[in-house]
Amino acid sequence: MKITLIYDNEVYTEGLKSDWGFSCLIEGENMPSILFDTGANGSLLLHNMEKLTIDPLSIDMVFISHAHWDHTGGLSSFLNKNKEVKIYIPGSCPEPRDGIEIIKVVEPLEICNGVFSTGELKGVEQSLAAKTEKGLAVIVGCSHPGVENILKSASQFGSLYALIGGLHGFSQFDGIKGLELVCPCHCTQFKSAIRSLYPKKYIDGGAGKIINID
Repeated sequence: MKITLIYDNEVYTEGLKSDWGFSCLIEGENMPSILFDTGANGSLLLHNMEKLTIDPLSIDMVFISHAHWDHTGGLSSFLNKNKEVKIYIPGSCPEPRDGIEIIKVVEPLEICNGVFSTGELKGVEQSLAAKTEKGLAVIVGCSHPGVENILKSASQFGSLYALIGGLHGFSQFDGIKGLELVCPCHCTQFKSAIRSLYPKKYIDGGAGKIINID
């Protein structure tokens, strides 16, 4: 599985732009390509996609974690390039005007082979869990429902391996000790503490970062 960070508060690859928001592309064998969130700004999203040689028309699905502007702001611009995608949104999220096929998610759901939504937790946010040979990679937007709640929900689909995305004010660090890989991005407040406690699990994020889980 290959996870490419497209939009983040920091830049990992020279030539890309940073901004407050999050988006990543999830690709793997025998699965559709999934754009997870769309950042805050459509032109910046498309700029970074172009620099990363990601063709919007190559994407099959869009997965929106929650309705906040820094995760949905680029959606309209993306849909101007590719309207043929399925869009999975949490039940509380307003439907995008330009979407052709929109699926509202409330309960846990397998959205395609080996890829799951945790369901809309606490009525605000869904997270994605994708099966890899090493275990589940859990992708999160801001973790508003709480990291431990998200991981507990994701664990119904298999053993946990990785956590990638925004962790907001997460500070119950024992909750991630069983993971093998942690990549805190976007809104995570305590990156340095996570890095200090788990130096062998921790990897830096940033726009352009590519995480391969073989």
